[in-house]
Amino acid sequence: MQKRIYTSSLFVFFTFSLLFGKEPLTWAHLKAGDTLAKDTSGVFVDDPIAFMLDSLSRLKFFDKLTLQITPNKYGFPLDSVPNYSDSIYSLHLAKLDAESPFDLIYNNAVRNYIELYAVRKRVMVSRMMGMTQLYFPIIEEILDKHKIPLELKYLAIVESALNPNARSRVGAMGLWQFMYGTGKMMGLKISSYMDERCDPYKSTEAACEYLQFLYDMFGDWQMVLAAYNSGPGTVSKAIRRSGGKTTYWEIRPYLPRETQGYVPAFIAVNYVMTHAEEHNLYPAVPRLTFADVDTVNIKKELSFQQIARVLDMSMEEIQYLNPCYKRYTVPHSEDYCYSLCLPTSKIGSFITNEAQIYEYATKDSLMQTLAVQEVAKTHIVKKGEIISKVARRYGCTPEDIISWNHLRSAKLRSGQQLTIYISIKNAATSIQTSKTNSSVSDTTSVSKINSVAKLSKDSTNVSVSADGKIKFYTVQQGDSLWTIAQMNGVTVNQIKQWNNIADGKIVPGQKIKILITG
Repeated sequence: MQKRIYTSSLFVFFTFSLLFGKEPLTWAHLKAGDTLAKDTSGVFVDDPIAFMLDSLSRLKFFDKLTLQITPNKYGFPLDSVPNYSDSIYSLHLAKLDAESPFDLIYNNAVRNYIELYAVRKRVMVSRMMGMTQLYFPIIEEILDKHKIPLELKYLAIVESALNPNARSRVGAMGLWQFMYGTGKMMGLKISSYMDERCDPYKSTEAACEYLQFLYDMFGDWQMVLAAYNSGPGTVSKAIRRSGGKTTYWEIRPYLPRETQGYVPAFIAVNYVMTHAEEHNLYPAVPRLTFADVDTVNIKKELSFQQIARVLDMSMEEIQYLNPCYKRYTVPHSEDYCYSLCLPTSKIGSFITNEAQIYEYATKDSLMQTLAVQEVAKTHIVKKGEIISKVARRYGCTPEDIISWNHLRSAKLRSGQQLTIYISIKNAATSIQTSKTNSSVSDTTSVSKINSVAKLSKDSTNVSVSADGKIKFYTVQQGDSLWTIAQMNGVTVNQIKQWNNIADGKIVPGQKIKILITG
């Protein structure tokens, strides 16, 4: 969710533009005790909460999992979708409210989100419930340390559906959906290799500090939720527009549309997670939960591929356990201690073979980089084609396509040109050939392969086209067109011409095309 940051004597926050308009929905004025309608379609189509639930469908680690169902004391058939009357929902929430510092009331807005979680998005909710077995022990411990209500663990569900790699349409990241500026201000490390917004421990610490700051400002947890979503400045403005009202339901009509649904969603999550069995909902439990993992400190740079080979693990498993590393690599620095999360069953093997793993990584890194090369392809979007279908075709993720093409959303239009990077195995053959044949074709010569290897201390920043005539360099933090030109023996103007760069501006992660000549 986009965070609005407030300027105070304690912190200096940035202000971000609102994603949605401020006009209230037709049900925006509902308050506790309002007459309840039977329509449950009030969750708007582009609701970011539903968007986050859908992001769980792209977690490959869940692909082969099945539901782990405990004996059902209610006797529901496996495919049954129970539904209850308003009076039942209201009764259950009243019981929860009696033991909560939050105002857990029931109205039509809350029912809409109960229907979203318990009916419309059941499969994704089962995955999300499974994720609680990895992340809730971490979140609960940190909430308790900060003396913050434990119910706020459900805020991470509203924010990200417990997907640590979740990225909103406006660029917020991680379990707690911090924007880049907010994350940096809260002390989270964000670099080309690492993003602590996706670190479950570090991001939860930052979220607790921010939530406490908001509570010190408003003194009401319901208002804290609204401020966490829309920003304290927006909430203060809504208070003024309401004539000085100081509770969430009183100022709700004056809040942005997204925030009008935010607190009802939080209440609905409290209900659904507490009464999941009564809705025939069960977790799709990941193969690894909190009790099954531990961490080790890393002494040298390691790639996920090298770790996977030595420890006989899948890349998906390592990525699932280490979502904060952006380039499938654990970096190394004398000034920062990087750690690696592994299954407890692999910790002993890692420690025993640690020296061998580092030695293997050093010898193998260049060969592996050259053995698998990235090739840029252009895909023309067909009528009715959606981004997930394109991603499946090329074996990548929708997030990859969005990043490669700097898209603002996942929506595609007919005729749109997309750049897709696919991996091929070809350079290793050239290396093998060079050992027995001194005459190597110009387009795949050893000298050109060596020039690729020397281009950067991180050889994974470079890939070569299928015909060997084009290099693709991934821009790193601190790079400029001049430094890239110097490394490749070309001019800045040539790079601009090859890549249609008019203003000379480049950003980390951008792919730069370089023609290989001579």
